[in-house]
Amino acid sequence: MTKGKHNIKKLWLPKPKVEAVEKAPGRDVPSGSSQPSASLSSSFSGKKSGDPHQYDSVVGELADLHLEPGLHSPTQEFESVKVESNSDGTAKTVPKNDTNLEKQGKGLEAVNRKNEGHINKGGKGTVVKSKKVNRTVAQAQLLATFYPKFENEKSDQEVRMRMQEVVSAGSGVLEVTMKHSGSLFLYSGDNGGAFAKNSFGNLYTAVGVYVLGRTLKEAWGAQAGQKQREFNAYLKEHRICIGMELVTAVLGDHGQRPLQDYVVVTAVTKLDGRPLFLSTADVVAFCHQWRLPTNHYWLFSTKASVTSFFTAYDALCEEGLTSTVAKVLNDIADIYLSATKRHEDIQGEILEGLVARVVTPESATSLSEVLIKFPPPPSPEVFIREKGLREICASNRDAVSKQVEALLKAVGSDFCSDWTDWLDDKVSGHEDKKNTPLSPMLETFLHSNPADYSTKKLQEMIQVIRKSKLPVRFKCHTIKSSQSTDDQDQVISHFKMIVHVLSDSAFRRYQREMRKHAHLWPLYRGFFVDVCVLTGSNAPEVMNMKSLADDSDQETSGFGESEQSDSVDETENLMLKMKFLPYKIRTFLIRNGISALFDKGVADYKEYYTRQMQIWGTSAEKQMELTKLLNEWAMYIKKKMNGKKLSSNTYLTEAEPFLKQFAERSVKNKKLVGAAGIDIDVDDFLAQKAAQEGDEDEFISDSDHAPVPTAPSPHASAIKAQGMVVFFPGIPGCAKSCLCKEIINSWSGFVMHNLMGDVIKGKYWQKLNNDRTKNPRRITFADKNAPNKEVWQTIQKICKTTTAIGVPVVPESEGTGLNPYSLDILAVFIYRVLLRSNHPGRLDKSTPNPGYVLLMFYNLYDGMDREEFEEELIRRFGHIVKMPVLKHNRTPMPSDVLKIIEEGLDLYRRHTDKYGRLESLNGSFKDEWVQWEKRLNEILFAHKEHLLEIQVPFQEVVENVQKQLTAITSGDFIMHVPVDKEEDRSFRTLRFVAVTLNTDEVLEVLLQASVENPEVKALLSTKNLKESLGKAHVTLAHKASHGGAALASLAPLRGSETQVQLVALLYSNELVALEVSLTTEKNTSLSMNEWPHLTVWTAPGIKAKEANNLPQMVKTGKASRLDLKPVTLSGQINFY
Repeated sequence: MTKGKHNIKKLWLPKPKVEAVEKAPGRDVPSGSSQPSASLSSSFSGKKSGDPHQYDSVVGELADLHLEPGLHSPTQEFESVKVESNSDGTAKTVPKNDTNLEKQGKGLEAVNRKNEGHINKGGKGTVVKSKKVNRTVAQAQLLATFYPKFENEKSDQEVRMRMQEVVSAGSGVLEVTMKHSGSLFLYSGDNGGAFAKNSFGNLYTAVGVYVLGRTLKEAWGAQAGQKQREFNAYLKEHRICIGMELVTAVLGDHGQRPLQDYVVVTAVTKLDGRPLFLSTADVVAFCHQWRLPTNHYWLFSTKASVTSFFTAYDALCEEGLTSTVAKVLNDIADIYLSATKRHEDIQGEILEGLVARVVTPESATSLSEVLIKFPPPPSPEVFIREKGLREICASNRDAVSKQVEALLKAVGSDFCSDWTDWLDDKVSGHEDKKNTPLSPMLETFLHSNPADYSTKKLQEMIQVIRKSKLPVRFKCHTIKSSQSTDDQDQVISHFKMIVHVLSDSAFRRYQREMRKHAHLWPLYRGFFVDVCVLTGSNAPEVMNMKSLADDSDQETSGFGESEQSDSVDETENLMLKMKFLPYKIRTFLIRNGISALFDKGVADYKEYYTRQMQIWGTSAEKQMELTKLLNEWAMYIKKKMNGKKLSSNTYLTEAEPFLKQFAERSVKNKKLVGAAGIDIDVDDFLAQKAAQEGDEDEFISDSDHAPVPTAPSPHASAIKAQGMVVFFPGIPGCAKSCLCKEIINSWSGFVMHNLMGDVIKGKYWQKLNNDRTKNPRRITFADKNAPNKEVWQTIQKICKTTTAIGVPVVPESEGTGLNPYSLDILAVFIYRVLLRSNHPGRLDKSTPNPGYVLLMFYNLYDGMDREEFEEELIRRFGHIVKMPVLKHNRTPMPSDVLKIIEEGLDLYRRHTDKYGRLESLNGSFKDEWVQWEKRLNEILFAHKEHLLEIQVPFQEVVENVQKQLTAITSGDFIMHVPVDKEEDRSFRTLRFVAVTLNTDEVLEVLLQASVENPEVKALLSTKNLKESLGKAHVTLAHKASHGGAALASLAPLRGSETQVQLVALLYSNELVALEVSLTTEKNTSLSMNEWPHLTVWTAPGIKAKEANNLPQMVKTGKASRLDLKPVTLSGQINFY
């Protein structure tokens, strides 16, 4: 089945298995909790054999969604243990509060003999049996997941153009939804099915369960208890996970504290096999059947409507509030579905933004059909008089555990009968943050035989992540199953695994692997897996090799899957986040500026918010207003906090009252900040705007044109640079000092200066800034390592204040998955340092710990692969010079060299985890460091011939770098304007639409009128008409008078030619205008003005919009009218 198509009948679901249930010996089960089953296999009910005839269709056409409550899976408890590796590679678990086993240092087999495979004397820890890779079988099931993170490698403008192309070709439809300001919450049923983005069993998930349970209670009234049980049973039986935006006032501030605490469903996912995200139509049908809240959806299925949408956003991006945006999009969308609850009623008028994505062409038809079959549910029948979320949290604020308990108790056992996730300690296996060796549990899983196709694919995914060294952490939480002792002996390990993506770059890099390997599963956000590893003799029968093979049928038959190729199709990744300024004022300019304001001061804060506004492309008018607002805020909050730092988690406590009083001072202020601590009547608000601001007939300069959808000019707002700063984001030993000296001696035609960091006392970068301020026209070589973003930001400031181009010179290297520099180049740099004598920076062969120092520098780059590293530097500075170091055709680095480097990195991580930045000569690892430094020296010098042979000759390095620098200096030498990676969402607000005419042709008509009428000749002869006309234009619609919807309705005409007929000249002593006629083929006027006209001239102090009064002035004798012989001119429709 093609991914995203509305065809529910093809989704296969397992028939529920009914198994005997009995109480586990020696265990009391709480009332309301699910009973433990007799065998572990019942916790993995619904296994497939691959035969589609064994599955039921997904409730036909969703007519029968309400099933009888099924049996719950067995209760599971988390052990309070920690998992460790023995020296022999085996695994053991140690009770969290009992270190006896750890002290004994015995291998797993010895521990097994002592405890006979049963619970140890501590009573809590159980023994994880040794890996028997060839005799173990693993079975993994997805518990919850959410969409993969999308990463646009193109600019927003390019994505817009591509979206229009796809829709024009009939290959997709543009779907737009509201972006609510909350947290991700995933739910797949009772008994361990509540998850936050990267965690479970905490306050976030307790709040989510409470809000979702209360939502169902309000929706179903008297039937609530029964429906809650049915809902949980249905999710578990059909293996469905619901993704929601959880919006509350108790989990920290976003852009506005919501009026109500609520959830809105954003995704519904089937977890049989590869996750299948249901289409919008299916999500809506599911939600309507269960009376769950849905989002607002707009669909745009033609190029004209897509263009109208983008134009509407551009018209509203600086002032859009929820009510206004919803009304505009309702007017221009081909199909829309209103949200179950209006955003303005539950969250408020501050709208974070919109999410636009391309979906399949059938989406529009499918959504229409679903709305007929499954109309929106009735409004909630019952008002719940119990305490709400905020009251419960306030009553138990002295401890998070009390809040969690109170929330779970309040939601009731019908919806939450098992509190295990929250009440039991969860102890992680190895979290694998920096690619250290795998935990025994995870390693056993990866080397076990997969019991089914899903397990095989998950193993493949993890292996690719590990091999590619992606920034992903695996957190394994041991599960103690409520089985008999004999049954437990069959289990080698049973755990919940969280796949935590640490950096968004992992998604982009993993997607490249998917393009190489067609059948890889995608990497998801919110990724949770249940893993059970069993002994081979007692495990479920392993699927045969054919069923485990990468066969396309496996991706569709019986697994509810879409075709793998769709997962990396360009259409699926055409997505945009489009945010609004009132939201960004609060989050980006106020909340995210707290650190700059309180840690660095007002000057740095001003630089921060000014840069943000420039990146966004904020209009000059709004920049002035925002500067005034933010300067006032900085003074106000610094004084109010009196030396304390404002918390970003509760910043709205102070920000909202300030914004409220600021908004109350003027209509302009109110428009700038939007709804601020007060209810705003949107209709009155719009009326005030129309009455008090903006001419619908404005003077147009050449710079006023809104950008046409083309690639941005690289030299927009170009500033000629005076000098250059050459700096080195490298590692000691990269030969930067020698390079600087050679280039200065051999490069002629420039004034150059080298500032060597090793001989500068005090603050180096401040010294460099002072030096450049005095001598801005020379090329400055910053001979000092510049290893991180904080230093790069400092260099950016120096370049900006001294009008210089920043040029990073970086050693060329392949890098690793988590570092831009390879182990080969690190070994060479260490060797170079060990060859030094009398180094001015005191880093040479006489240094007691040179290896440690270089490892420290190396780890400053940790977390970025080579591509990210270079992209970041180019984004900030516009240039990058690569310094060759190693020959491309070199022989491989000896294995013992790589091994000693890897040992050092592992030792460094252990040392820093325990001591932070403490020198290696101190602490409990001191002896290990001494031994490692000694062996490092011995091994490197044992391979000195190889280390010298693989290096590029130094003179060749100098010539190569000098050639690249010459190319930069011989270019335009234009200052680079950095683009913010996270907020590359620049916009250009639109004010009005007009037909522009050829000014000379208009002047010719006026000249002819002067010839025919002496009074007109006398009036016009003394005026500079060419200057007063500017770009001659006829306004069609103005946002201040007609609203954003009016501009959007004209969007399909953008750039098109139209005919304008000049029919009369109206004039007074203060105003001159031409009356025009603009008609369409349907004989309707294009202009939304009551009197379409072209303003020719206004007296000093008279606004252009006063020309609208000329027809009335003619009637009262205050103006004259001269009918002309109609003249037709051709013009172009443009947006300004």
